Amino acid sequence: MGALNPRRRKRTAREVAARAGVSERTVRAIAAEPRAEYLARAKARRARVTALRDQGLTYKQIAEATGETRDAVGYLIYEARQHGEWDEPQRVHASAARRVLKAAF
Repeated sequence: MGALNPRRRKRTAREVAARAGVSERTVRAIAAEPRAEYLARAKARRARVTALRDQGLTYKQIAEATGETRDAVGYLIYEARQHGEWDEPQRVHASAARRVLKAAF
């Protein structure tokens, strides 16, 4: 069973349980976000971050644009790689690029 009113909560399950006189488990069962919705929301966050990274933005710029922390951006990109949702573009190392340019001219 999912939450009757799915939104981010401001109180912990422990606080609500103590106030209502029920167990924390009962509160979690009533207030929990359905798993499918959580997974969809997490995937959308990863997609938003990887799309900005594909545009060439730095982690700091992505964090400012999305409201995430810089560390959260890094973790979202890591998770996107783990889930097979994003492959980082191959970058040429600067020394290799110099050798190619030197050989071409």
